[in-house]
Amino acid sequence: MKLNLLERLALLQILPEEGNFVTLKVIRDLKSSVGITADEFKEFELIEKDGQLTWNAKGQEEKEFVLPDKARSICSEQLKKLSESNKLNKNHISLYEKFVEN
Repeated sequence: MKLNLLERLALLQILPEEGNFVTLKVIRDLKSSVGITADEFKEFELIEKDGQLTWNAKGQEEKEFVLPDKARSICSEQLKKLSESNKLNKNHISLYEKFVEN
């Protein structure tokens, strides 16, 4: 699955903090996989100011990630829950399209 920096950050924010052992292991691996590396931090020129992150144009480029079915399922379920409770925001739209509609 291809994700850009904004999608990766939004995905990390919606992952559940609680669950069974298997779910928590999958989430841990997912966070490790899609999380921002030190090299990417420099490459994207990430800057935090007043609680907001900004980055250069390279952050808009998509990067390919191999996500196990269980990880995709967790992401899809979380996005559906957000949608059902009217808590999706503009940063979730492309994630919803990729995880739920596809």
